[in-house]
Amino acid sequence: MCQYALQVYHILPDRRFATVEHRAKSLAGSSYVAVPEDNSVLQLLLTELGLSDSDKDYVALRDDCLHRQRSPALELCVDGPGKGILWPVLAISHGPLTLACLPIVDAPAEPRPPLASLLSVSQGLTLLAGLQTFLLGSGGKPDNEGLSVRLAMLPSLLLQVCPLGTPLDVPISGAPAPSAVPTPVGSQKQPFWKTGLHRGRAVVNVALKETVRSMQYGNRSRQDLWDVYGTVTCKCEVEGVLPNVTVTLTLPPNGSPLQDILVHPCVTSLDSCILSASSVDNCDSSAFSGPYKFPFSPPLEPFRLCSYTSQVPVPPILGSYQLREEENQLSVSISLKLHESVKNSFEYCEAHMPFFNRDQMGVVEVKVSSGQMDVSKEKNLLVWALGQKFPKSREVSMEGKISFSGPMAGPTDPICTGLTAYIKLYFKVPDMTLSGCCVDQHSVQVYSSAKPRIMTCRELQSKEYFIWNSSGTAPMSSGQMML
Repeated sequence: MCQYALQVYHILPDRRFATVEHRAKSLAGSSYVAVPEDNSVLQLLLTELGLSDSDKDYVALRDDCLHRQRSPALELCVDGPGKGILWPVLAISHGPLTLACLPIVDAPAEPRPPLASLLSVSQGLTLLAGLQTFLLGSGGKPDNEGLSVRLAMLPSLLLQVCPLGTPLDVPISGAPAPSAVPTPVGSQKQPFWKTGLHRGRAVVNVALKETVRSMQYGNRSRQDLWDVYGTVTCKCEVEGVLPNVTVTLTLPPNGSPLQDILVHPCVTSLDSCILSASSVDNCDSSAFSGPYKFPFSPPLEPFRLCSYTSQVPVPPILGSYQLREEENQLSVSISLKLHESVKNSFEYCEAHMPFFNRDQMGVVEVKVSSGQMDVSKEKNLLVWALGQKFPKSREVSMEGKISFSGPMAGPTDPICTGLTAYIKLYFKVPDMTLSGCCVDQHSVQVYSSAKPRIMTCRELQSKEYFIWNSSGTAPMSSGQMML
């Protein structure tokens, strides 16, 4: 595995593993693509992530419609004598720091294997997440001095967590330090990433979060798109060198099987049928539908136990957005309907309506059937706060007219010109998931000397949830939304 740590436009200490490169050559044979020099990799990665060529809105290599990326596994096209494609390049970003690695693919290059079937991808993402936590600290915003100290420790840390290129486990949060807890003696060997053992009350916290994305057009000629993906995060404070914990995910009787499951390396065993379901293949009604058991020996810090996708028949909120030009003003008509399967209890629910490439708002006359409307004329933005519940009908609407006669120009956007406009929904629903997936606290098994307190929770939240104006043009995808 080739490891790179990147800060925007500055490459940090990297690590290449000759053993991994030798094995990659043996597996790929004549189709082997050599990893270029550091600066070349840096430029390719920055271009792919949109962090270079800031003056160019369109880069053919990255933005062409024929180029379909599957985040977080990127393709880097290498030119020159070693021309070819590096895949899968895994990258995660937080603030000024971007971490990337290229895991080995122990499978034929063609046809390209699904990500869910590659253990090295799961290990690579876990390693990057652990390194990110180590470098940035638990708060995510370290001071420059603290970051410099940890960066200096990075080469020696990689020697420990990645001997010969194989990740053993994620590094701990913060700088390694000698443990104040005596190292236990006995038949169990304490993992190097555990600097000590937990002492005190045993607590296991399991959080299940599903995220839904959607692109709705309100036009029969354009297919609405949506997808759902979930993550299970654990924090286990349990005594013992290698305590055993089992978390079980269950689905309702009519629930769609979970797909594209990736697991943390600490999972000790897994039924092969759990990893076989892929969203790329047609969904088979006979596919394994649970219960999904994940036995593992947890690290001390919070970690992502697994992630998955799920195919649900309808999006949680269906919307219609009509925007028309009438006598130097815009006529707006919006309706939103909460699906009957969704719990009518929100932590928050808002609809944001931005307007681009126009003068600032002048007169705004709108009427809503529920909630309240906030107007930001400086930002050319309407924010419809729907509150914590839809009415009994589960439908809300808004009608109004907006003129743009302000003294200054409003914000611009290269896509939203003319009547190309959207609503973006922000919402969170506690104690529910769209797939119906749940973690029963009574199904969490902990094999430890002390009886633990077990807490579980689940929630649904939106991300990139768009409803486009049906009276205008809108960007479209030729296939399903990609993770």
